[in-house]
Amino acid sequence: MNSAAAPAPAQATAAPEQDENKLIAERREKLKGLRAAQAAGEGVAFPNDFKPKDRAAQIHQAHGATEKAAFEADLAAGKKVEVSIAGRMMLKRVMGKASFATLQDATGRIQAYITKEDVGEAVYDAFKHWDLGDIVGVEGYLFRTGKGELSVHATTLRLLTKSLRPLPDKFHGMQDQELKYRQRYVDLIMDEAARDRFAARSRTLAAMRHFMTDNAFMEVETPMLHPIPGGANAKPFVTHHNALDQQMFLRIAPELYLKRLIVGGFERVFEINRSFRNEGISVRHNPEFTMMEFYAAYWNYQDLMTYTEDLLRATAMQAAGTLQLTYQGREVDLSHPFQRLTIREAIDAHTDIGTQVDDKAELIQRLKKLGMSEDKDKLSQRSLPSLQVMYFEEAVESQLWAPTFIMEHPTEISPLARANDARPEVTERFELYITGREMANGFSELNDAEDQAARFQAQASAKDSGDDEAMFYDADFVRALEYGMPPTGGCGVGIDRFMMLLTDSPSIRDVILFPALRHEA
Repeated sequence: MNSAAAPAPAQATAAPEQDENKLIAERREKLKGLRAAQAAGEGVAFPNDFKPKDRAAQIHQAHGATEKAAFEADLAAGKKVEVSIAGRMMLKRVMGKASFATLQDATGRIQAYITKEDVGEAVYDAFKHWDLGDIVGVEGYLFRTGKGELSVHATTLRLLTKSLRPLPDKFHGMQDQELKYRQRYVDLIMDEAARDRFAARSRTLAAMRHFMTDNAFMEVETPMLHPIPGGANAKPFVTHHNALDQQMFLRIAPELYLKRLIVGGFERVFEINRSFRNEGISVRHNPEFTMMEFYAAYWNYQDLMTYTEDLLRATAMQAAGTLQLTYQGREVDLSHPFQRLTIREAIDAHTDIGTQVDDKAELIQRLKKLGMSEDKDKLSQRSLPSLQVMYFEEAVESQLWAPTFIMEHPTEISPLARANDARPEVTERFELYITGREMANGFSELNDAEDQAARFQAQASAKDSGDDEAMFYDADFVRALEYGMPPTGGCGVGIDRFMMLLTDSPSIRDVILFPALRHEA
């Protein structure tokens, strides 16, 4: 390659950035002019006294069926449908003495018709220099254009906020997916689907709250800073509290505090909580995520499965309007009863292992074929139930597309769950899978203080042996159990993954407003 030609790609890449910098500089000059006018006593650069009385969606809903002739007849009779709106200018067409601008507020878009005669020559001339992205206030009356579009005939027009950065191309929007996550504010401006996705999330949380309170659950708040991390096997984020001069941990789960409340006499509690785990990032994992955990005295894991199924079904209907969903091109029907299988039954149904599911050597060989290793995963040191769970996770989990409860997890990996009376090697625990992903985890709670102390001790020993996800020994929680906790069932539902399903989103980052990202270079 000719070395003299080498700089060309760099120059070509830099051109769009140079163009954007030029546009930003031009907009800053316009703002400079607004500030100078304010200094001279002519207006305010960033006024805050405009109060819109109407919203775009409400206007369309109330007057979308009104025909052009009806507006004209009212106008001739001296009656006007007056409105006052504010929004971001997304489109603009300047045509001599009359122009059009499309404003976007939180509910949608509406067109404004602006004439020099109605708003005055000075305002109209200023409007011609306003930019897309500027936030504008309009007062006027409704009419239909010659093409039949419902519009606001402006009588007052004001610039409320000067936008200093140009919006992305109106036809293509933001194409870089990471940029959408990093600059969510721009994504929301440009993409109606993104706004709808997060509106659906708000509806989902509201529906969940209503369902819980309608079933006599009390919403509570528990600490996000813990002196001892607990409630899940996960690596915590660590910080230091200066005033207390002690190490603290960001919550990995609210479980142990919620169960303290059951001890205290609140028989049904729930919390929609932010939890934090210092682990990997993937399309299913974000270090900061939202769960809803709930606990009910005198329930067991069978009660929980029935209730969780009802909860998700009712919430989906409220948020999505249907139980027949589509996720990544495949149907998911929440209307049918969710299947219930033990781990061994699921392995038998979805693999060809047969009776060898109880053969430790066979499981180890199959796990190695699936990419696991002795050095990393310590396969030979694991018990048969632990290997069965690993095999289930590697070979079966992704196949569970239809809603399926997987039950009876080994006691050794379920340190907070009640053991089955008939088979103490497994617990009364379930995990709910939909689209091959875990959506919920629940169990009959362990309320035997001495058993809990022994299991905490086993976890502490595992931590001493190098397992950084093992739990700490929580002496205060054991003390709480010693006062007596009634038989209790508890469950955690992953809100983010459920929203991926309800909004057909391929990545957890699509349903979290501000997901975790590396610092910008």
